[in-house]
Amino acid sequence: MKTHLFAEQKENTVLREHTPIARTFDPNARIVLCQKDSLEQLKEMPSELFSLTVSSPPYNLGKAYEKRDNLANYLDWQKTIIKELFRVTSANGSIVWQVGNYVEDGEVFPLDVYFYPIFKELGLRLRNRIIWHFDHGLHASKRFSGRYETLLWFTKGDNYIFNLDPVRVPSKYPGKLHYKGKNVGKPSGNPLEKNPSDYWSIICQEWEDGRIEIPNVKSNHPEKTEHPCQFPIELIERCVLALTNKDDWVLDPFGGTGSSVIAAIKHERRGMMIDRDARYLEIAEERITAFQNGVLKMRPLGKPVHQPTGNEKVARPPHQWIEYRQGSILY
Repeated sequence: MKTHLFAEQKENTVLREHTPIARTFDPNARIVLCQKDSLEQLKEMPSELFSLTVSSPPYNLGKAYEKRDNLANYLDWQKTIIKELFRVTSANGSIVWQVGNYVEDGEVFPLDVYFYPIFKELGLRLRNRIIWHFDHGLHASKRFSGRYETLLWFTKGDNYIFNLDPVRVPSKYPGKLHYKGKNVGKPSGNPLEKNPSDYWSIICQEWEDGRIEIPNVKSNHPEKTEHPCQFPIELIERCVLALTNKDDWVLDPFGGTGSSVIAAIKHERRGMMIDRDARYLEIAEERITAFQNGVLKMRPLGKPVHQPTGNEKVARPPHQWIEYRQGSILY
């Protein structure tokens, strides 16, 4: 039986055991939802506890959950957070920092470039700069529209957790054989299939070009809540499966609506999130309860992204319809 993320999966309709939700950190808990300032809470946490910290920090864009500041002040604040994350990360643990761009007066500042030296100064080692590509988002008018973000995967040391087998993807040429040498006629690829690489884009084209698409959470995404910048669960699942073991702790210091915790408990890890917004904590609890009841709407890990057929009907302002069929337009 295949164990990687493309193995057959059943819909999330199984009633799961209800795990109690702790409001403050408890080493015996499995789910912790903490309403507090991230830095204040991190300073209270024990050292070297978390095998994985995975988060998307505020981008300093003036979203509803953040106060916009100049870039230097923003990075200074983030540095204090990251210093504490380094302390609470286990010796064999990882930090995955998912960031986009800070934009000011039309100029783009790639946040991963600014974050790299902060992590490096603490002694963390960059293992991958992962590109997460998606096809939907805000459209720009004076530059090309942004359609990717970056995940910086750092480890605290050289002896780190990395489980490749649970996240392998289908081989491009599964039947390819060695054509010379002592292994002639034998399969040339790994029987457990292949490494997913550091470019996560199109799941339905995985057989063709080895990319995986994990769509961002927009209005038609089944996981969409009122949070304006929501993590898709399947993006974090890959990190959880590869960078932690069963019963390990996973932390999200900017937890939002709980996607990281759901990804953790779905795969029998312990999950903790911190967020100062009471409403987001409420949504997170509702989603976790729905997951435990088997009714949470989620994109199954590995589900192909919808591809247009060319026969869709699209609206033509103000009320007309155009049917596109094989390049021709029918009114």
